[in-house]
Amino acid sequence: MVAVLEFADVSVRRGTATLIDTISWRVDEPDRWVVLGPNGAGKTTLLQVAAGMIHPTDGVAGILGEVLGTVDVFELRPRIGVTSAALAERIPRSEKVLDVVVSAGYGIIGRWREAYDELDYERADELLAEVGVQRLADRTFGTLSEGERKRVQIARALMTDPELLLLDEPAAGLDLGGREDLVSTLSVLAGAQSSPATVLVSHHVEEIPPNFTHAMLLRDGQVVAAGPMTEVITEANLTATFRMPLVLTHEAGRYAARRRSRRHRA
Repeated sequence: MVAVLEFADVSVRRGTATLIDTISWRVDEPDRWVVLGPNGAGKTTLLQVAAGMIHPTDGVAGILGEVLGTVDVFELRPRIGVTSAALAERIPRSEKVLDVVVSAGYGIIGRWREAYDELDYERADELLAEVGVQRLADRTFGTLSEGERKRVQIARALMTDPELLLLDEPAAGLDLGGREDLVSTLSVLAGAQSSPATVLVSHHVEEIPPNFTHAMLLRDGQVVAAGPMTEVITEANLTATFRMPLVLTHEAGRYAARRRSRRHRA
């Protein structure tokens, strides 16, 4: 089986702070991973290394058969689809939604003088339909709700048929309905054999879509547990990760967690 990501003792330090600490991790082509942990756990840093946006201070980071530090990252990055709040902030609010998606073909944000053919627009339109927002193709990005913007970002991330899809807190800022719509969309994408290997970062087990296969729990830049979903997402592991006694439920493919009450602890 081909490894999409293969990290060996990867660490990232900034000054005296260690953001991630000697992480070894392998993601294979069929895998759908969720990375969970509290604020400051190192989740976004891990994703930035996986996206080829930053290099590890120590260790070896293999991405799509290449090794960071020995490959031109500008050739590597178009093979990776990314969504994040930072990327969303850079999208011009006056940009038409269809152009937000199609411009990913050139790896740019904001239309300029580049030319696209009819097949490019058809592909962008199909992806907007796939994530349930085809009706918004002619709207401007700035007029969309937060949930609609998240879906457009996912369509954009898929535009180049990436070999790896990285989703940094895609449900952040959504209301309950928006979160549930997005989780449903991500579950459908995860279940499609044609979808790329996927890594989703979140704070909440409620945001884990059905059809995701693996999980990593991070705390203070270190791995608490990593592996198949059912082995990692447990009360004991979550309690250790969030340093709070938690009760975990799992129903119809969805997880939920809450603090264990004193009565339950007794």
